[in-house]
Amino acid sequence: MPGVTRAKLAAAAGRGEGTGDAARDEAARAALEAWFARVARDLPWRRTRDPYAILLSEVMLQQTRVETVVPYFERFLARFPDVRALADAPVDDVLSLWSGLGYYRRARGLHLAAREIVARYGGRVPAEASDLRSLPGVGAYTAGAVSSIAFGRREPLVDGNVARVLSRLDGLEEDPKSAAGARRLWETAARLVPDREPGKWNEALMELGATICAPRDPRCGDCPLRAVCRAHRDGREAELPVVRAKKASPRVRVVAAVVLHEGEVLFARRAEGGLFGGLWEPPMVEAPGLSAARAALAVAGLPIEGVRLRSAGRVRHVLSHRDLDVLVVHGVARDRPVVPSVLAGAYERAAWRAPDAEGFGTSTLARKVLALALGGG
Repeated sequence: MPGVTRAKLAAAAGRGEGTGDAARDEAARAALEAWFARVARDLPWRRTRDPYAILLSEVMLQQTRVETVVPYFERFLARFPDVRALADAPVDDVLSLWSGLGYYRRARGLHLAAREIVARYGGRVPAEASDLRSLPGVGAYTAGAVSSIAFGRREPLVDGNVARVLSRLDGLEEDPKSAAGARRLWETAARLVPDREPGKWNEALMELGATICAPRDPRCGDCPLRAVCRAHRDGREAELPVVRAKKASPRVRVVAAVVLHEGEVLFARRAEGGLFGGLWEPPMVEAPGLSAARAALAVAGLPIEGVRLRSAGRVRHVLSHRDLDVLVVHGVARDRPVVPSVLAGAYERAAWRAPDAEGFGTSTLARKVLALALGGG
């Protein structure tokens, strides 16, 4: 470690139990920065300081693995190379490119944020975290990341990876998801972020959490902070951070109806604000079976009466807050039913489309349903 000897780190680790020991903090900064300079992954958003590209990457990376995000990030930038291009795009085009990435509220929020940036800031992403936090879909973490990485502002950030690193580093006993725990983590992050290259420091913290300081079986032998890490010193790496046991997600029974006519499928668009808001899918309703589902779809105004539906099988789809058990039924409409202009309940629009048509967003669940019903899964 250039400029950071093990003796210095050990000496810093032995000084004081408070979280604000200046020598220990400086040793941690130097060690982590030197490590990051050697091992940082080559990622497309690290090759630019374009604030829009960095904003896009940070939104995409929320709750999503890096290797999943990379191709989406590159395709999205190719289609919407700047804020104005994104702001001018129809939301269906945005959701279409986002299809399969999940957590679609992020895409809708990003689209709204682009329109706000054009309207309020002349198409330039604002530099200050307070201005960024005022944008739709931008929280404290994303604001801190964009402000520090793209503009060099001394702003802290805390995401899941950073929370784990800081909890172990300082031996924090609070649950990171509690109000007290979150406050303590943000105070710790603010204390540690340096004046010089704060964005690099924040990236290094995230990198450490993503690659070394894992939730289970952290690679402490490879960690640049092990000499100043209180969890490692006390043998408590497996105990920290303190996390409450997660409740089991409820199992929800759903029926999905795939209705075909001359090669096209009846799709319905979910209303904004709800589950899968703004996305297109074969109509689905929470129901214990086909009879109840038919009644619910009729109430919604979807034209499936008279269509003989039979089971194609079941698919399971696990979300963060529920476990969907989906009965997939399918059938062929002899005559093309008229699609009403207004729907009720969870859906706002309906249309006949080819199952592989482009230009509209579909969820991973919708694609599972279609694959099963049409013989592809």
